[in-house]
Amino acid sequence: MYPVVVIPTYNERQNLAALVTALFLVPEVRLLVVDDGSPDGTGEEAERLAAASDGRLSVMHRTGPRGLGRSYIDGFKSALAAGATHVVQMDADLSHDPADVPRLLHESEAADLVLGSRYVPGGQLHNWPVHRLLLSEFANYYVRAITRMPIRDCTSGFRCWRGDLLRRIPLDAIVSEGYAFQVELAWEAHRAGGRISEIPIHFVERREGVSKMSGRVIAESALLPWRLVARPRRG
Repeated sequence: MYPVVVIPTYNERQNLAALVTALFLVPEVRLLVVDDGSPDGTGEEAERLAAASDGRLSVMHRTGPRGLGRSYIDGFKSALAAGATHVVQMDADLSHDPADVPRLLHESEAADLVLGSRYVPGGQLHNWPVHRLLLSEFANYYVRAITRMPIRDCTSGFRCWRGDLLRRIPLDAIVSEGYAFQVELAWEAHRAGGRISEIPIHFVERREGVSKMSGRVIAESALLPWRLVARPRRG
């Protein structure tokens, strides 16, 4: 097994060292930090950590248009080119617990895509205001109602992919950002016939920094499910 954890960053310097230190406790995993030109020095901090990592941490410095989706696509391609058998995606803001990575990898023995889910039995959300919780719950209900995907947490950003499924996803055709990006990837995995599983996680609101939520992100997420069901099959 050659698992790579892809971590997109934008102004996450305050969180990165703690996250990397915790992930290094997970045997075998390699880390790829994909920095989106952070003005706060996140890229430089990632390079400092990489220099002391004995090759377990690599850093990609992106240029050009920014965005979560673009960062993940570039990170996925790099991990697959390096021979990753499994690719884990997670946030850099410490909302996802690194101790759950082994659970995701273990579950992937029987699934092609494993979601760390807030909305299956045992899943929990911590430190979210009521309006944010209601928005998230409604968004997932909305996506399921339109797409009919059998997934409780369609917007989860904590996932483990088997490399063979990720190679079947048309990564260059993914157009979304933010939470819509997570939905679009799940849709493509479902349509590709991937075996999808969910395991409960405890999601904790970010400790440092500022949330990337915006009106544009919400609008994109609202329109995307309709675009997905209208999308013709490829090949």
